[in-house]
Amino acid sequence: MSQPQSKKSRKMSSLEQLKSLTTVVADTGDFEAMKKYKPTDATTNPSLILQAANIPAYKSLIEKAVHYANKVGTNEEEKLESAMDMLCVLFGIEILKIVPGRVSTEVDARLSFDVKGSLAKARKLIQLYVDEGINKERILIKLASTWEGIQAAKILEQEDGIHCNLTLLFSMSQAIACAEAGVTLISPFVGRILDWYVENTDKKSYEPDEDPGVVSVTKIYNYYKKFGYKTVVMGASFRNIGEVKALAGCDLLTISPKLLGELEVEAVAVPKKLSKETASKANLSKIELDECKFRWMLNEDKMATDKLSDGIRKFAADS
Repeated sequence: MSQPQSKKSRKMSSLEQLKSLTTVVADTGDFEAMKKYKPTDATTNPSLILQAANIPAYKSLIEKAVHYANKVGTNEEEKLESAMDMLCVLFGIEILKIVPGRVSTEVDARLSFDVKGSLAKARKLIQLYVDEGINKERILIKLASTWEGIQAAKILEQEDGIHCNLTLLFSMSQAIACAEAGVTLISPFVGRILDWYVENTDKKSYEPDEDPGVVSVTKIYNYYKKFGYKTVVMGASFRNIGEVKALAGCDLLTISPKLLGELEVEAVAVPKKLSKETASKANLSKIELDECKFRWMLNEDKMATDKLSDGIRKFAADS
């Protein structure tokens, strides 16, 4: 009589292999998806919160946010802003009941060029978490990687001990400025870079290792490790699992439930692509960066300039 296949001999799924190489983060506001795929951390944005808020099971969170807004707001604009702030925090709290690590909560994208406004919003969000009994160490404040967003993050990290996640990051200039500012984490976007190249060049498909988004994140990772920066890299905004696997070994990868599902049912080898050892041998020179050079380098990168402004507009519309 044949014996059932033992757990030991079972092939590991691509997702299990990836988790052994990289910290996997869920890019969703759906609690059930987090419970299913068991990521270490989770990240959200206004788009994901709005999608999740339409799920009937989360009605109580919306009601609590509205109650809070009616209590603290003096006019409709203040009430709407307060409700959205509290809703993001309430979703974050529920997420932290599921994941063992941290959750990213985003500052309103309309503050992307406002240092003082970003600081005030970040501090307010952290205070809302603290008032609900959540340690600020479990929160990453998410800011756009504009010069102003990076400077706000620098102050939050150095003066407030608030950890930051710099998002909408598409270029080396943004990545270097974030590292020099001492931010905790960056989220370079892979898929949106690919989108730009598909839309703006004659080449319409790429092998994973040649994908422009993968190439960009690999270079940023290698630069950070080669020059000893403490800021960690979390690849984000993936279009397919080929991109994900091509960045195996990256510090963190934030992945949508759809792609997590594809990785879970697949059982092919996932080799380590990124490592400190490989980074140390990368042919990269250190770049000295100030505000003028940052703005010039970003201006000269049409893809990054286009995608940064487009991302801010879309996140602001959701906000």
